[in-house]
Amino acid sequence: MTLITIILMFLGPVLGYMTWSVATLNKNVHKARQLNVPYICVLVDGNNMFWAIFQPYVWRILDRLPFQWSSYPDFIRYSRRGWEYIDGSSTHVHLGPVWALITPVAVYLQFADPDAINAIFTRRSDFVRPTKEYKLLEVYGPCVSTAGDDWARHRRVLAAPFNESIMEFVWNESLRQAGSMLRYWSLAGESGVPSMQRDTRTLSLNVLASAAFRKSYPFHGSNNPRIDEASNYRDSLQTILDNIVPLMLIPYRFLTSPLIPHRWAKVGKAAVSFKEHMAEMLENETKALKDGMPGSGGIMTAFARALKTHSEETNSSKPSTRIFKKGLSVDEIFGDVFVINFAGHDTTAVTLAFTMLLLAANPPVQEWISEEISAVTKDIPTEEWDYKSLFPALNRTRAVLLETLRVYPPIMGLPKWTSQKAQTISVSGRTFTIPPGVSAVICLKAIQSHPDYWVDPYAWKPSRWISQTNSVSASSTRVDQHHERLLSPKSNTYFPWSDGPQKCPGKKFAEVEAVAVLACLFRQHRIFVKKMTNESDEAAQRRAIACTNNVTLEALLKMANADKVTLICNQV
Repeated sequence: MTLITIILMFLGPVLGYMTWSVATLNKNVHKARQLNVPYICVLVDGNNMFWAIFQPYVWRILDRLPFQWSSYPDFIRYSRRGWEYIDGSSTHVHLGPVWALITPVAVYLQFADPDAINAIFTRRSDFVRPTKEYKLLEVYGPCVSTAGDDWARHRRVLAAPFNESIMEFVWNESLRQAGSMLRYWSLAGESGVPSMQRDTRTLSLNVLASAAFRKSYPFHGSNNPRIDEASNYRDSLQTILDNIVPLMLIPYRFLTSPLIPHRWAKVGKAAVSFKEHMAEMLENETKALKDGMPGSGGIMTAFARALKTHSEETNSSKPSTRIFKKGLSVDEIFGDVFVINFAGHDTTAVTLAFTMLLLAANPPVQEWISEEISAVTKDIPTEEWDYKSLFPALNRTRAVLLETLRVYPPIMGLPKWTSQKAQTISVSGRTFTIPPGVSAVICLKAIQSHPDYWVDPYAWKPSRWISQTNSVSASSTRVDQHHERLLSPKSNTYFPWSDGPQKCPGKKFAEVEAVAVLACLFRQHRIFVKKMTNESDEAAQRRAIACTNNVTLEALLKMANADKVTLICNQV
């Protein structure tokens, strides 16, 4: 084989891909022009598997160059995963409430208009979830995110355990875990917390494991080395979530091959271990149900009942007409368990990590919420805090969570696709006809930071969520539960848990957990940024803010290196 032959074998596919890209990009540009909306073209689709793997390394090099992100050409800027966070609402302010991002694969209409967003959410049969894009979530099997028209069957099983009756359990477990984390942080003293981000992640995982799956674990701080990454449910899940992107792209069974490098083999081992834990939990709940026992009461109990219904439906149907419309299969249960852990744990953990650094950089906000916590909880010991009376009264604490989710939403947008026929939608008085197969993206970051709907939109200001009645001066710092209330944002401008029929069933779970953790931490303690040599308080706080804005978007938005900022926790 000659050198020329080898070169042609390499260049052939490359030239073929480039030719296809140019042809399809031109086709999609023509489609966007018919819509008569502003558009921006990029040369590679954001869902391209190879680009998803390699683009972080490309930007790692570009970020070292002496150029700002805004100075690069559009086709470079908008090909970066996470461009939505950097851009905020800027492109929508410049181009209008709807514009198109065009790739060789598709036309992605970007919406930041409240009325249009409401129509997309409510017209679920007209604007459907792109199950093909969500297929990456099927690490263990079909799940609620990829169920398409069968979504309601999954939703019924998932929503049942996340009701009000479980919230008291979530509250108590969150307080227990937060109390352990607080003791660990306090003992760290002036040397600081080794890894705040790992600690908040451990806490969140422990709460979810206990509340949803009845697996109780003690809190262990970030300085405790792990003996075996895949030895139990918690650590195997932690390893999976730390390596979520490659696991979504490469079936984990391939990662268990003896030829795989050790790092990836460890991930494969964790994935196998986690599946074994899921199977064991389901088997125990199924046996309890068969023996007439109540089961653990967690979500696995609901899954065992769904499996029983599925089995009965399967066995009662004739083979030629068998259509499974009730219950869930084993693979569907495993798929949903994974999604619950990914969406229910990682999102809360990431949000708590952002919140801690933001509070450390804003001592007055710590005092503001502490004042409320003290007024609401009085002298009641933490272990006696009552969920039903205290959670609704902690408005300022909840405002901190809501504001963090506004500025740092874990996901940047919610994609929808027009169904089998063209759909019309009104945007700022104009009616657009969207052909089938065009993506309608609800831009969370853009609508939640748009100056038309938010004052000082890029500033983190939890106080924007609190209102006082006229009977109390707006400048008063006195906490009066009768005159202070939590505000609702302008309609259809805030969607951290999505909206419409397919909104996240774990919304209340996340709110209860976060409020309990913050209330426990800041009742009698404060957190500070550990200063570097000759660094002022203000400089240390600016460094913490810079850390929160140095983000990466893998599956979720998270800080690129939160451990560059060390926190100190002191009692007041």
